[in-house]
Amino acid sequence: MAPVSIVNVTVLQKPVSIPGLMCPFISIQIVATGICGTDDHVLKGSFPNMDYPVIPGHEGAGIVESIGEGVTCVKPGDKVIPLCLPQCGECSSCLNPDTNCCLKTHLYESQNLMPDKTSRFTCKGKQIHHFLWISTFSEYTVMPDSAIARIDDDAPLDKVCLFGCGFSTGYGAAINTAKVKPGSTCAIFGLGGVGLSVVIGCKAAGASRIIGIDINKDKFTKARDLGATECINPQDFKKPIQEVLVEMTGHGVDYSFEVIGRVDTMAAALASCHLSSGTCVMVGAPPLGSQISFDPMLLFTGRTWKGSFIGGWKTKDSIPKLVSGYMEKKFNPDVLITHTLPFDKINEGFELLHSGKR
Repeated sequence: MAPVSIVNVTVLQKPVSIPGLMCPFISIQIVATGICGTDDHVLKGSFPNMDYPVIPGHEGAGIVESIGEGVTCVKPGDKVIPLCLPQCGECSSCLNPDTNCCLKTHLYESQNLMPDKTSRFTCKGKQIHHFLWISTFSEYTVMPDSAIARIDDDAPLDKVCLFGCGFSTGYGAAINTAKVKPGSTCAIFGLGGVGLSVVIGCKAAGASRIIGIDINKDKFTKARDLGATECINPQDFKKPIQEVLVEMTGHGVDYSFEVIGRVDTMAAALASCHLSSGTCVMVGAPPLGSQISFDPMLLFTGRTWKGSFIGGWKTKDSIPKLVSGYMEKKFNPDVLITHTLPFDKINEGFELLHSGKR
């Protein structure tokens, strides 16, 4: 799939809820949206089961403009966060207290169209596809009621849009998936917005040693400000980074987090955690079709390897609580925001992402 430029995906028809449809839909005015590496996968054609042309974006916040028949969870004027991972409340995953991977997610069921198999986007009379049902790179968007969460009326939308993916994903990986224990040692591979959110989560959980790992040393100051006790650059060493971490800690870290989405660093993160009791959490989304090779003895001795999907949160239940915690100043992800751009400069935002300056 050839790369897709955002400037070629233009919404010319304002999407509205259509009365009489069997599925309850909601029309949202998007006020703010973040740029995430997952959106970059879409632009590069490396996101699974994607149909083009498409409007990306999945880390947004906005205001309800109108609601369709059957909607009871929000009303016009409510502040909301679109959910890139829905919570239908009915499938086996939603009913299971130990998982958050709703079976309506794109991994199981295509979200290129609305649940009624229609699109609310057109360009010059031609159909444009939705992304994860929410498509936040648009002034207006439409989504089903299972993919939206009402939040505090006073919440600043230009800040809490991060709770749609980045902050929630990283913070939850530490709090929910790894269940970091007080006094433990953690290593975070990748210090972008999600990786820094893992740092915040590890500190909140009481980790005594938090090691940040990145090839961009410009990220170290912010990582330390957020709680990292040490930061290292793999390029500064002649040996594999997992060997460096094992030497630094004795037998490996208690918890390691891969927040890049590269199979080589996934294997390194697994090898860096304690040989008999370490937990490695995969947070970064791997590229489409990628395969990983590792020594099974790494698991045989007692390590645990886990994945974390949107931080393990049941989104519709948990995202509003996270926003309320932010309003109560329990954590401050504002520092994760490096640039604020108008929508017509969104491609510049992707250039900043590629350069590591965001």
